Amino acid sequence: MFRKDKSWIKFVLPAMVVVTLLSLSAWAQTETLDLAPPPMRILPKDEKERLDKSKDVGSRTKLALNLMEGRLVEAEAQSGRQNYDDMFRELGHFHALMDNSLDYLNRNNTGKGKVLDNFKRLEIGLRKFIPRLEAVRRELPLRYEDYVRKLMIRIRDARTKATEPLFGDTVIRRSNID
Repeated sequence: MFRKDKSWIKFVLPAMVVVTLLSLSAWAQTETLDLAPPPMRILPKDEKERLDKSKDVGSRTKLALNLMEGRLVEAEAQSGRQNYDDMFRELGHFHALMDNSLDYLNRNNTGKGKVLDNFKRLEIGLRKFIPRLEAVRRELPLRYEDYVRKLMIRIRDARTKATEPLFGDTVIRRSNID
């Protein structure tokens, strides 16, 4: 009844291996996440006009930090209400203000103390926003979390760019005295 010929193993064993591998690869696939697109980084017209009216670098930097604070407060409020699209809009404005402030300081950087002091002021101001964004990010649905995490990275990068002019070409090299 049973065949002593075991040639069927040549066909069945590879077929079982293929089926097993296909089932494992299908099982290992994860769902693609439906991430919310990042908000547009738009500087509202009224805020741009207010910033342009400030001719003094110091007052402009202070105003920009106050506007960023207001945007973050509103984003926190919208997040608390679970109105995530409006929260994203506010964070987009926040992002635009941050980029605009850093660009303005870079354009006006003459290496003088006044602009360098405002680079430092901007860096210190940006420092306090990261923990607040982290608190917001923890409560977000996964769909919205990615942009907020990337925004925190951008703030860290902006802080780094704000401190770079403070340490420009003033490095003193030690001469070989020995």
